[in-house]
Formats: sequence, structure tokens, C-alpha cells
Amino acid sequence: MLRGLLWLLGCQLVGEVVVEATGVPVPGPVVGMVLLLLVLTVRRPPEDGPVHRTADVLLPHLQLLFVPAGVGIVAYAGVLRDDLLAVLVSLVGSWFLGLAVVGVLADRLGRRTRVVDAPGPGAS
Repeated sequence: MLRGLLWLLGCQLVGEVVVEATGVPVPGPVVGMVLLLLVLTVRRPPEDGPVHRTADVLLPHLQLLFVPAGVGIVAYAGVLRDDLLAVLVSLVGSWFLGLAVVGVLADRLGRRTRVVDAPGPGAS
């Protein structure tokens, strides 16, 4: 589990360094998770590998990781109240955009799967 945790924290650290070096307006952990996704996609670790085992331990406690975000929302309630309309439009707009992208992707991938899995002419 320690190796998996080192992978996760290492990717987060690299993400922070990339953000500091480039000035990209994206949080370092987000860049780190994208980097981890790329590494896991290219390397294809085994199902019982260190990152999978660490994820199996952390995922049941995922709701605890949202506590700092909730505290931040409460701490900045005054700022959020001043820009409530902009925040709500951003939230609803990004939710709808994400929903639309996932819907289009699911539709296209579903069509591709049906075409591949469909029996050929004359098959019984």
C-alpha cells in the first residue's frame, strides 16, 4: 500500500511542480491525477498492483476527502453570496456540459460496440 500511496503523492507533487513552473491556472492535484491517468493507461498495472490496492483502501473513505472543500465553502460563504449568480450559472453550466459530453460519448461508444458485436449476414 505504501508504494501505491507514493505513486499518488508523487503524481500530485509533479502536478504541483508543473503548475508552479508553467503558471497554468489549474490545481496541481488535478494535473497530477491527469498524469496518473496517463501513466496507468500506458503501463496497465496488474489488478492486484500497489495503486489498485491503495485505491481499494481509500475509496470507501472518499466522503471524508470532501470535508475540506465543505469547510472552504462555509468559510467563504460571504464571498460566494456576493457572486451567487455567477457561481450557480457556472455550476449548472458545467454540469450540463459534462452531462452532454458523457451522453454523446456513451452514444458513440454504444454504436461502435453494437456494430462490432452484431452477427454478420447469414449467421444463425
